[in-house]
Amino acid sequence: MKLRENDHVVGYVFIAPFVLGFLIFTLYPILSSFYYSFTDYNLFESPRWIGIDNYRKMVLDDEKFVKSLHVTFTYVFASVPLRLIFALIVAMLLNSTARGIGIYRSAYYLPSLIGGSVAVSIMWVQIFGTEGLFNSVLGLIGIHTTTSWIGSPSTALWTLIALSVWQFGSSMLIFLAGLKNIPATYYEAASVDGASGWRRFYKITLPLLSPIILFNLIMQIISAFMTFTPAYVISRGEGGPLDNTLLYSLYLYRRAFAFFEMGYASAMAWVMLIIIAAITFAIFKTSSYWVHYESKGER
Repeated sequence: MKLRENDHVVGYVFIAPFVLGFLIFTLYPILSSFYYSFTDYNLFESPRWIGIDNYRKMVLDDEKFVKSLHVTFTYVFASVPLRLIFALIVAMLLNSTARGIGIYRSAYYLPSLIGGSVAVSIMWVQIFGTEGLFNSVLGLIGIHTTTSWIGSPSTALWTLIALSVWQFGSSMLIFLAGLKNIPATYYEAASVDGASGWRRFYKITLPLLSPIILFNLIMQIISAFMTFTPAYVISRGEGGPLDNTLLYSLYLYRRAFAFFEMGYASAMAWVMLIIIAAITFAIFKTSSYWVHYESKGER
């Protein structure tokens, strides 16, 4: 009996770091943020309860909130599909046993490792600046321009989208793992029946890869909503030009750490959580119409 009690104590000791870390660094900040979202709090004075005024102000009075939502939705719904399409195409090209294929896989994955860094964002500014690499390449094919693509209101957001698409490596590796789990016999049988390459892709690859597509889609949408560093570095923390790169996370950061409106920023964080949860829920609810699970047939 005493030995069994000692085993319990040892178990509690081993799980204590995780439990304490979760309570202190996860649960407490979440609950605090929820409370602060109903207060007027600036870090220097005690929080003052104001009810739903932060949420009312957000919806009715804050034009930049609406602008940041528009910019963020444009960014998410443009970058995520393009990123997944590129990732799938490259994964199919690299789904080979050719000699040295690992080098190519590593090379395509590398941007995902460094893509969120400040250095890459600075490099992106140089590439799409007035005298950047992009304009130099255009000059080589006879298109001479001095446009600052990253400084133009009509193209600034698309340079951020291009940066996101360039970081398709993590999704590519997940697609590649999924492709390797599709039995080759399916393709051999389809070839014997005379199925074209496109028909094999549409009837075999996509259905069997659909659970992987669902996973990548959810993860990339969540990641895209939380994009911060590129927008901050490229716009120097302002969200310009003309707020056209004012992503939601950047505007939240400015409210919290530029204007010290911690209560308002907390409310914005909870609105973002609700938006992401709603989109994720909608995708899961519709997944039964397009995600194929081999063990259970169509769900």
